[in-house]
Amino acid sequence: MKIAVVDGMGGSIGQQIILELRRNLPEETEIIALGANAIATGNMMKARANRGATGENAVRVCIGEADVIMGSLSILVPNAMMGELTPEMATAIASAPGRKILLPLTHPRIEILGTNETPLPKLIEQAVELVRGASKKEGEGHV
Repeated sequence: MKIAVVDGMGGSIGQQIILELRRNLPEETEIIALGANAIATGNMMKARANRGATGENAVRVCIGEADVIMGSLSILVPNAMMGELTPEMATAIASAPGRKILLPLTHPRIEILGTNETPLPKLIEQAVELVRGASKKEGEGHV
């Protein structure tokens, strides 16, 4: 299974996601860190991603490899993360065939109804549980 984690700014959310994935998934799980900037990519690599790439073209080229795409909901919003996430990146991510498991953290002017104020660490735990379930199904021949 290949998991792409997409983040920008300082990459701290992506770093936390990768740390939790590494704690809960088999070591052979491939994690690709895709950063909107080099700092984000570097911080995700410190969390033991297998590979990392930075910028719009890297996201557009690599995102299609992923079975699962993880990050905040903002990765689908053009010009999010103070403009670091380009419209082309958002389109590539939204159009990619991989399953998207997104945390309900968005641009300040977007509100998601029906969500509760769950702390970020708990959201990440829940997201990783979804990936674990998908990983088990994949191992059994289901996707």
